[in-house]
Amino acid sequence: MKPARGKAAVYDAPNQPFVVREFPLRPTRPDEVLVRIRMSTICRSDIHSYEGRRPNPCPGVLGHEIIGTIVELGSNIDRDMRGDKLAVGDRITWSEFFIRGPNYYTEVLDIPQKSPGVEKYGHMAVSDDPHFHGGFAEYCYILPQSWILKLPADMSDEEATPVNCGVATMISVTEAAGIGMGEAVVVQGLGLLGLYGAAIAKARGARLVIGLDTVAARRVLAMKFGVDAAFDPGAMGEDDLVKKVRALCPPEGPDAVIEVCGSPEVIPSGLKMVRVGGRYVLGGLVNPEAYVRIDANLILRKLVTLKGVHNYHPRHLIEALDFVAANRTRFPFHALVDAKFPLDQVGVAIKRAAERSVLRAAIVP
Repeated sequence: MKPARGKAAVYDAPNQPFVVREFPLRPTRPDEVLVRIRMSTICRSDIHSYEGRRPNPCPGVLGHEIIGTIVELGSNIDRDMRGDKLAVGDRITWSEFFIRGPNYYTEVLDIPQKSPGVEKYGHMAVSDDPHFHGGFAEYCYILPQSWILKLPADMSDEEATPVNCGVATMISVTEAAGIGMGEAVVVQGLGLLGLYGAAIAKARGARLVIGLDTVAARRVLAMKFGVDAAFDPGAMGEDDLVKKVRALCPPEGPDAVIEVCGSPEVIPSGLKMVRVGGRYVLGGLVNPEAYVRIDANLILRKLVTLKGVHNYHPRHLIEALDFVAANRTRFPFHALVDAKFPLDQVGVAIKRAAERSVLRAAIVP
């Protein structure tokens, strides 16, 4: 039975303490679904929003990597995006964003993730109806023009929760990188995105994956996710790093370089590493004003294809879930969620995640 009220961890302004507050639960509308949140993991963008490094309305409820159990189904909702029947009690994931109906970006350009008026869960003011639209809470309303997927019964919460952000994003990034059979790939940054990216690259047929990260523990962990060689870019000069990477990728260097570390300073070395005719994809620079000075002549002279990826197409959500389901025994995805916190310890969880003492902290209401 649905209670009259639920709890959410709210922050009133950037860097202010989280406070657990109660809000009313209203009736579910025809095109909505109400879920009881099982787990929400802390994405790096949640940290950036909390620290005021990216715009986010306040008072707010963060969290967009979420899974939950259906409490109420709107009268117009009976199947997920794959056509599977939905029922109260089903465990589901859903897209990290929803759109405001049909538009040119969706219908003609086929990039619904960039539609005008697109909204993201965990990126709205708590005062906005229906209060519960972020992961750091007991409940969440899945709003109209979202995409829903039922989760396999044998997939753990730890494996399933990052699917709708980290995994789906990296499905989009690796697709944009055009990774093919027998290619060499460099991943700049071995946080959650980078580890998934390495695993997906290997699953796409890459012969060699090189990981770059300044955190030693992440370089070690990366070996379990398809990385063949890992370097600390902070331990050597740019020229030496480029030389080491290219030496492992004969005859001309890596076919693709993927940035998922969120530091614009790595772009010049990425452009120097990638082979002539190669691809460079930026997937981690989600903060405004990520300025960097580059030799643009390298892009021209080396025939480099440079792409940016922000959010993902809804079909990538299906591909992300299927990838994890098919590879959960090959790669230890469950180990990536390495700390759990109750709702009243969101502030502690954010701090641990920000200082990188945990890889992916989870809020378990």
